Amino acid sequence: MPTATKHDFYETLGVNRRASQDDIRKAYKRLARKFHPDVNPGDKSAEERFKNIQEAYDVLSDPKKRQVYDQFGFYSDNIQAGSGAGAPGEDFTHFGFGGFDFSTMGGSSFRDIFSQFFRGRGPVAGMEREPGSDLEYQVDIGFWDAIRGCVRKLTIVRLDSCNACQGRGTAGAAPQVCSACGGSGQVTQMSGRMRFNVTCSRCGGSGRLPIACRTCGGEGRLRRTETLEVRIMAGVQTGSRVRVPQKGNAGTQGAPPGDLFIITNVGAHPYFERRGDDIHTKVPVTVMEAALGTKIEVPTIDGRALLRIPPGTQSGQKLRLREKGPPSARTGRRGDHYVEMQIVVPRIADERSKELLRELNRLNPDDPRKDLFSRTAT
Repeated sequence: MPTATKHDFYETLGVNRRASQDDIRKAYKRLARKFHPDVNPGDKSAEERFKNIQEAYDVLSDPKKRQVYDQFGFYSDNIQAGSGAGAPGEDFTHFGFGGFDFSTMGGSSFRDIFSQFFRGRGPVAGMEREPGSDLEYQVDIGFWDAIRGCVRKLTIVRLDSCNACQGRGTAGAAPQVCSACGGSGQVTQMSGRMRFNVTCSRCGGSGRLPIACRTCGGEGRLRRTETLEVRIMAGVQTGSRVRVPQKGNAGTQGAPPGDLFIITNVGAHPYFERRGDDIHTKVPVTVMEAALGTKIEVPTIDGRALLRIPPGTQSGQKLRLREKGPPSARTGRRGDHYVEMQIVVPRIADERSKELLRELNRLNPDDPRKDLFSRTAT
């Protein structure tokens, strides 16, 4: 079957002509998720874009089809890669042109005849075997559910395989003779004074038309609502992707289904701030605790923990509690907990306390601003 389009297949998938099969597959999956009709309901432009993406992937994902496309700029089952079709002196009898008198073509170019020959010869509707597309759903979870992991019930809408026809799209009755070609698999077309036979576009050349399944209308799939219990692993963050295998849309003609991806959106906590796999908090300490050093209790995601404050700790300084952060969703290894010191200056009201502070200042005359002007001088 020919595949001709005004779009460049490589440009459609956003890859270069030397792209590997893996690059083509990744580009297809990314674009298919973005432009799938289920993700863009009612958007005709997205639906048309999705069809172009499917067409491009069908050819470029097959090495033999891709070779034909690279050689001729389009794909046809009738052309063999490296055949040099279209070259001077080529025998076109395998295209159904045997016995033609091309002297009657007049001013028509062979490209015009060739394009008419392939016009309308597409695959039989519903007969392609295509893998199912992936689905994405966003789930809001709380801070503690993300830290400890949880199980969530999720109701999704997906294309599932039709039970009546086992996804084939056809009823059990014997196929009918194609009325367009009378069972021959070919129809006659005219181009000016020329007459030639082409493969029947309705039956794809088989001469038979399968009877469509009444339940799914020949699609082989039905839209169903399904409720799933999805396990969210401990340590997920906002934007994490949880994969549920084979719970995407069903494939056609028995092709494997896609996957379901759960995108997590984690709520904030009033005290704990998560940054990657680490936890950050701020803890107030007194001037004396910071100056002399001490041990204090601080809250962590595991409960209370003892933290040693070294003498001479400055405001804004961060101390680390190793492996007191959340577990990584990828490796399971725990992060750290960083505690930022916030020194609280007391309000002195009595004269005795003020005199003690003056004495402390006389005993420790160091000026913290002594280098300030030298560093800022121009």
